[in-house]
Amino acid sequence: METSPTAATSDTVLVIGAGGQLGLELTQELRQLYGASNVVAADVRAPKDVEVQQAGPFELLDVLDKARLEDVMRQYKPKQVYHLAALLSATAEKNPKFGWQLNMDGLFNVLDAAVDLGVQQVYWPSSIAVFGPDTPRQNTPQLTIMNPNTVYGISKLAGEQWCEWYFRKHGLDVRSLRYPGLIGYKSLPGGGTTDYAVDIYHKAVAGQPYECFLQEDTYLPMMYMPDALKATLDLMHAPADTISVRSSYNLGAMSFSPAEITASIQRHYPEFQTTYQPDSRQQIADSWPASIDDSQARQDWGWQPQFTLDTMTDDMLLHLKEAVVFQ
Repeated sequence: METSPTAATSDTVLVIGAGGQLGLELTQELRQLYGASNVVAADVRAPKDVEVQQAGPFELLDVLDKARLEDVMRQYKPKQVYHLAALLSATAEKNPKFGWQLNMDGLFNVLDAAVDLGVQQVYWPSSIAVFGPDTPRQNTPQLTIMNPNTVYGISKLAGEQWCEWYFRKHGLDVRSLRYPGLIGYKSLPGGGTTDYAVDIYHKAVAGQPYECFLQEDTYLPMMYMPDALKATLDLMHAPADTISVRSSYNLGAMSFSPAEITASIQRHYPEFQTTYQPDSRQQIADSWPASIDDSQARQDWGWQPQFTLDTMTDDMLLHLKEAVVFQ
């Protein structure tokens, strides 16, 4: 399902966590679609790039500050809120109580404010981290055993249930996707277990070898950022009566191992080498799916990925090389 420009309106959109890997690119995409002045970027830190900050409205916002959140929402009266602020898997394991607080209290603050202030739609991202070591690893179903063993996964699974509850209890149109690992060239890794698949491209372009923190045969579901943006907007623009999942949709695109992404890069850089030194993130990866069954998303709102491993590699390296040239 292609995202249609006719979906754009003059209604205001608020993106919380706009400075993160997904938030940065989603904000840019939304501003192209809705108009820069209609998309409010909010983050706990001001963007380092002055041009990004000046591209449209920006508000300093800690999502744990409920009063400040409500002030921003009253000021701009958004019809849509994209709540992306979270502590990712590996980072949350180092600071578990804060990871739980940010991921859960932040979600409650957004959901409560949305109900109280009449927001029409809320988007909240979940993750393959909701699955656990007893989940079927191949072609992981939409409905299956879910016993996450990371703080990030536990908070995401709880968040899914709360999103569904707010839909049933309050009629709040909350929508969600279980993202696989996201790979993009516009931002650096942010503390996730799948982040090796971003860092490895930067090392290749810099002419350096890469030391991977996962074993070479560790398969994980992955997705190129343009596909993630497309899926997010397709879901948000789908008619409400087509949305059958109010917890979070499985979302898939490709699955590969560090050895396979290395081979894909070597098509462009034959001398590039990866070595392997698994650390604590290996245990996290071993508890996650190797591939995803996203047939429900395909059936309900026409999800279809566009990138493969090799086409993603071609595009990533092209853009990263351009960035080096213009530095």
